Amino acid sequence: MYELVDSLKGNDKPKEMKEEHRIGYQLESGKIIRIDSKFMHSEVVKPALTVLADNMYKGANDEFLKAHEHYRHGRYKECLNECLKSFESTMKAIYTKRGWSYNEKDTAHRLIGICFQNKLIPDYLQSKFNSLQSSLESGIPTVRNRTSAHGQGSEISEVPSYLASYLLHLTATTILLLADAEKALP
Repeated sequence: MYELVDSLKGNDKPKEMKEEHRIGYQLESGKIIRIDSKFMHSEVVKPALTVLADNMYKGANDEFLKAHEHYRHGRYKECLNECLKSFESTMKAIYTKRGWSYNEKDTAHRLIGICFQNKLIPDYLQSKFNSLQSSLESGIPTVRNRTSAHGQGSEISEVPSYLASYLLHLTATTILLLADAEKALP
């Protein structure tokens, strides 16, 4: 706890904490974000948070920050749910801005299809990126659906921290892809 307070004041954590535990925290967008990898944080999470700070992504930003909050507290199932919501909200924000038709109740699968129908990914890349559509559909939505979205049945299921970390970073890179592709459209 002492190290966390020092880090919030801007002081570095003790060297042994950085090297031994490999976990840190940083204040981002008014929330404490857990950092397992400085590289992933600086190259993926921070840029995603910068994109999501745009007013058009208010809902997606709120959900992405909630995902980080759940992750920080070890609530991995809830983290996965917020990741999917943030991914879907990012697409909906882009579609609203562009005037593309969608239904508020559309699933991630349908929303991803709208991405491709409206050439958010250019035609000349779509043949190469056919696997991108499969990857988008089988990434965030599938992991969330298989681990935390539907009833767990008679046995308690646990989501491992590495899977939550993976999905958080996958969500961040996907948000960056979608936002950058939207900016590149005429």
